[in-house]
Amino acid sequence: MERIKRKILITGGAGFIGSHVIKLFVNNYPDYDIYNLDKLTYAGNLENLKEIETKDNYSFIKGDIVDSDLMQNIFQEFHFDSVIHLAAESHVDRSIANPKEFIDTNILGTLNLLNAARNEWAEGGNYRFYHISTDEVYGSLGEDGIFLETTAYDPRSPYSASKASSDHLVRAYYHTYKLPVVVSNCSNNYGAFQFPEKLIPLAINNIQKKKDIPIYGKGENIRDWLFVEDHAKAIDVIFHHGVIGETYNVGGNNEWMNINLIKALCGIMDEKLKRDVGESAKLITFVEDRAGHDLRYAIDSSKLQNELGWSPSLQFQEGLEKTVDWYLANEDWLASVTSGDYQKYYDNQYGIT
Repeated sequence: MERIKRKILITGGAGFIGSHVIKLFVNNYPDYDIYNLDKLTYAGNLENLKEIETKDNYSFIKGDIVDSDLMQNIFQEFHFDSVIHLAAESHVDRSIANPKEFIDTNILGTLNLLNAARNEWAEGGNYRFYHISTDEVYGSLGEDGIFLETTAYDPRSPYSASKASSDHLVRAYYHTYKLPVVVSNCSNNYGAFQFPEKLIPLAINNIQKKKDIPIYGKGENIRDWLFVEDHAKAIDVIFHHGVIGETYNVGGNNEWMNINLIKALCGIMDEKLKRDVGESAKLITFVEDRAGHDLRYAIDSSKLQNELGWSPSLQFQEGLEKTVDWYLANEDWLASVTSGDYQKYYDNQYGIT
């Protein structure tokens, strides 16, 4: 991609992955104007962006991608030439409880962005619409196999179905309207600033408070884990060098069974908190399995590595220790984001004591 001065709209930039992408782009590309559009739901937090909020090349726009008029208006006002689309409802449990919210944000919101870009961008210009998605659209693997970019879609939850739909819309706009798009599908992210409804920060938070750590079923589900800073770097590479119309899988090459991951995390926490060996593991509590729980995900990132030169920088054990260190050093952040209805909601859902 030609290096020119850009005006980039990054949606969901106050969220977990989005905040890492915002900081990377603002710091590494001072000649780019970076606009962060975020609704500021429970998972969006401007505290995640304190270190760059006063930078001259950063601007924040509060808004909801479901508002089609707002999307048209901001494209007309700011004349973005690029979109990095991260805004999404992303938690499977919440999608099971309230599918409509996921349909609205993930499908209709993406459609609104596509339409706004299509209406504003002249054919043949140097534009790019980069849509970030999930490996969950591919469905569930057995003991063998791995997700390729050519793997057929087989979503199993309202969340993954909504993301699959948005992926199809993006590709349809490429084929039908020649909108310059690129898509990536990533595995499970972990790292600093992740809202503690997801497995790793939920476990860290509960271990600190000596509360039950809920594990679905027997804990035998397997996920590939990707350090969020590595994902942000992959997004940078794909944005600048990805081929228009192509899809790139982003994975960490770190498959872990949930129960083994949590046991490893308990060991790290015992050491960091100077507790007796095995003390935190006593908090592990098996709960009724999630409806439609996919057994295993595994991502093949060889296309991204071979064609664009990206590779993950951290092995999981090192990334997990860095993540624990960050949460232990930022207890005020963790306390602030768990001070509202979230804590009551999850304690009730899992029967946490």
